Amino acid sequence: MQSGTAKTKQWVLEFEPEEPRAIEPLMGWTSSGDMKQQVKLRFTTREEAIAYAERHGIAYQVAEPKEPARRVIAYADNFAYNRRIPWTH
Repeated sequence: MQSGTAKTKQWVLEFEPEEPRAIEPLMGWTSSGDMKQQVKLRFTTREEAIAYAERHGIAYQVAEPKEPARRVIAYADNFAYNRRIPWTH
């Protein structure tokens, strides 16, 4: 598992879908004619993203990032004598 935080310090502007997705009858794929769903604009600060949305008349809502709950654990804890689950193999 990789728990890195690279490229997570940016603010992203994503457009809401303007039309619902349609199911293609032959293959069952979902598709949409809405090209704005493919656009993601990235900004270095929250203020830049808000200024861009206001400048272009785009309605927006800000979702604040949550701090991940991290558990600090050492590899040596796997072999500790007082381990909760006993070592079985």
